[in-house]
Amino acid sequence: MDTVATIFDRYEAVRHRLPSASVATATAQIGSLHDIAAQADAFVFDAYGVLNIGEAGIPGASQRLRELRDTGCRIRILSNAASYSHAGAVTKFRKLGMGVRDHEIITSRDATLAQLDGRLWGCIAAVEDDLSDIPCPTRRLVDDPASYDQVDGFVFLSTEVWSLDRQALLEDALLKRPRPLIIANADLVAPREHGFSLEPGYFGHLLADRGIRDIRFVGKPFPAVYEMIEASLPETPPGRIVMCGDTLHTDILGAAARGWQTVLVEHDGLFSGQDTGAYVNRARLFPNWRLSRI
Repeated sequence: MDTVATIFDRYEAVRHRLPSASVATATAQIGSLHDIAAQADAFVFDAYGVLNIGEAGIPGASQRLRELRDTGCRIRILSNAASYSHAGAVTKFRKLGMGVRDHEIITSRDATLAQLDGRLWGCIAAVEDDLSDIPCPTRRLVDDPASYDQVDGFVFLSTEVWSLDRQALLEDALLKRPRPLIIANADLVAPREHGFSLEPGYFGHLLADRGIRDIRFVGKPFPAVYEMIEASLPETPPGRIVMCGDTLHTDILGAAARGWQTVLVEHDGLFSGQDTGAYVNRARLFPNWRLSRI
């Protein structure tokens, strides 16, 4: 999972678990989002690879958001990041100079919290995540096998401290006593400054491959986060929403399944330096448009 080819192949291998969608039959190259602004009432942006790489903003991204707002377009950020709270997401993008407002950001963590009930949830989380925004009983899972047995369900928020040994503990616990597992970030990988990190979706699909059944994937391309975006834009027809993302099997597929228009951003994300057209043709996932940077 350290090359674009192996990542793409893995997405294709798990595609039967992803939503289905009617996509465009061809794609057009554009120079910037200004070229299609008249065809949109709202632009929705993926984060990694579109607005930022790690803790650094992509050149020109914050300026483009301001320009689109000035034309009357509404802006939303739709991120699969689930390792920090909603307030943490807002703070992060403000530090990046994006000038976003609280209601303009929706994350897979937001959608995950909406699915939790009052049972005791075992949480796989980053060290600095205090879990204070989770409105139900929680127990942090690390290396104690007994803690995996004692919880009533699992929430996978972050891979920061995850390991194959801990994955084995989770698998054994689920095989021994089936319980729901919520994968709060459906991504297989995320682009970083120096390569790709494995994300919760990668480990969730490994468990699904083992026959574990009650796995609930949250985030792109699954519908809950898109439904939250639509609820925040109640008077905007789906066909006037444009999703801008760097990944075919998450950003483009999930948005097309909702009837949104789509833009594949090529320069900085998953397909950086690659022949994007070859992957588009292989997957038969045609975005409406492609461009280098937004």
